[in-house]
Amino acid sequence: MAQFESHKDEILGKGSLVFIAAQKRASALSNPEKFLASHPISFPYLLDEDRTVTKSYGVYKALGTDSINIARPATFVIDSGGKIRYLYVGSNQLDRAPIEKVLEAYLAAARGSAAHHT
Repeated sequence: MAQFESHKDEILGKGSLVFIAAQKRASALSNPEKFLASHPISFPYLLDEDRTVTKSYGVYKALGTDSINIARPATFVIDSGGKIRYLYVGSNQLDRAPIEKVLEAYLAAARGSAAHHT
């Protein structure tokens, strides 16, 4: 989440909002509210306590070698028409989308064209 902060002027300058879903877990091991309090972000976010959003986007992971009952890290760029322009689902809890690919897709969606990925 914090990796987008250095690009907030560019993102917000396009008149778009970025929604970040953080899955809140029942244990004290994962506390997004505490993390966000010490690492503030400029974008609206959603705490997905019942995992409804996580499951509806297909990134819920019930059991893995690196996680139990959590979301896989995922990045979606969705244009104003609701079309997914970019999708990255991490293979483990440390795997994140390359920020340059996300920004490329975001800027292409803001222009109304498809981003090209290799």
